[in-house]
Amino acid sequence: MSRVAVISIVLFACGVFVFGQDKQGQDNDGPFVFEGESWVSQKDFVDSGRRCNTHDLDEELMETIEADLEDLAMSDAYEVAGGTINVYFHVIRKGSGYSNGDISNTMIYDQIDVLNAAYAGTGWSFNLVSIDRTTNSTWYTMGHGTSAEAQAKNALRQGSADDLNIYTANPGGGLLGWATFPNSYASNPKNDGVVLLYSSLPGGTAAPYNEGDTGTHEVGHWMGLYHTFQGACTKNNDYVADTARERSAAYGCPTGRDTCRQTGVDPIHNFMDYTDDSCMYEFTPGQDARMDSMFTAYRYGK
Repeated sequence: MSRVAVISIVLFACGVFVFGQDKQGQDNDGPFVFEGESWVSQKDFVDSGRRCNTHDLDEELMETIEADLEDLAMSDAYEVAGGTINVYFHVIRKGSGYSNGDISNTMIYDQIDVLNAAYAGTGWSFNLVSIDRTTNSTWYTMGHGTSAEAQAKNALRQGSADDLNIYTANPGGGLLGWATFPNSYASNPKNDGVVLLYSSLPGGTAAPYNEGDTGTHEVGHWMGLYHTFQGACTKNNDYVADTARERSAAYGCPTGRDTCRQTGVDPIHNFMDYTDDSCMYEFTPGQDARMDSMFTAYRYGK
């Protein structure tokens, strides 16, 4: 074979490789079906915003939060470094039976177990205080920021700033969940909490997001964490020094993904990325410290 032919083959192979990857440094995947709805790919599903609908904060608000945390660090105020968080669990259903969102108590107990396992290394634990069930077809399909969400939370929320309220429902469109950040409690306490797609709980049908780590991820926001890919490759990124910078959300469970040059491979195993539940298993010490500070500043004793 001539040298020209060899070079042509190599260039063609490289072209195929590049074409087979997206600009986010991850292989393009085939058709993705989630809860009966078909997507062009899992990337398409993730890019649609269904994986997590927690809204990113604007720069001005993030800077205000960082200033508050800096003031806390420089003060003599006591900072909590773990503890037990009471959980009020609200099942919003369309009727009886799993297909109507009427999840079993076992699924709820298993979700609490998943949370306790995920946060065990941080010093935080979760104590299920109560479960209530509400049949309301309008609330059952509530979306983020809708009047239905406001009505449901105004009617059902219990406790104070340091109590976790979890709502399960069926927002539709494959949306897995969302949460409020700690700093928003003071201005809108009734809105505080976490909303989850009911089938994302352990044993649900929302594969590959049905092992309970949508709950882990959204509670991470409720505790004050951003996505690992927030800020992309910028210096501040997610405001946690020991999570590697990441240009965009990962999905599936990619091997050796590295989208930013500054720090090691992407944190695909972190609970605050977008990978499959089976791929997630860690928070970093820096995330632990940030949760402690955010909880102290905005939730403890409030």
